[in-house]
Amino acid sequence: MSNLDKLFCHVDDWTRKFELLWQEKLLSNGVARRLRSKSLCLSEIMTILIAFHQNSYRNFKHLYLNHVQQYWRLAFPKLPSYPFFVTFRKEE
Repeated sequence: MSNLDKLFCHVDDWTRKFELLWQEKLLSNGVARRLRSKSLCLSEIMTILIAFHQNSYRNFKHLYLNHVQQYWRLAFPKLPSYPFFVTFRKEE
């Protein structure tokens, strides 16, 4: 099992528990909101962000374009382009 797999397993376990608790605690203002599905789940997004902090890259864009998209494409089959991924980060 690679380091990426280990990291993803830990993050996925944590986000599953977190999302359940988070949904329970959300306050509603009475307006129905759509829960849009993203091409990446929260645990995949978090794994990429944590991997950025664990690597020696100073710039997230450089990591994403030169490492994630080139070497981790098989690990993240629905990997979006960099500009689209950045919109995920703003929504979270």
